[in-house]
Amino acid sequence: MFGADFGVGQVVWSFVWFFLFFVWIMLLFRVFGDLFRSTDMRGVTKVLWVLFVIVLPYLGVFLYLITRGDKMAAREANEARAYEDSVRQYIRESAGTSASAADELERLASLRDRGVIDETEFGRLKAKVLG
Repeated sequence: MFGADFGVGQVVWSFVWFFLFFVWIMLLFRVFGDLFRSTDMRGVTKVLWVLFVIVLPYLGVFLYLITRGDKMAAREANEARAYEDSVRQYIRESAGTSASAADELERLASLRDRGVIDETEFGRLKAKVLG
């Protein structure tokens, strides 16, 4: 019977190998993604890296991480920063607070100079903008 021959240690060992295979697949996708997003390599270099990773997968991925890992991390950090900036900009535009504090103070000073708001109202709104 199959169940009698397959012990707990073998099940654990199978889970370890499955986990390592899953990590390997994720790493392979990250390397290919970085290869195609990279702007500092020409097409021929990208093709050579792809062929190297396909023909010798373990050696190719490990050498890619060794030689280009720092640029890979910097590129991911820049993309995350750009994404965060775009989300912040979208939130500002959606909330209607896209004007900077200096622009808002200039607008309030213009309203005060034209007599639309008085000095106390200007002071209250200025404190709100700065605070």
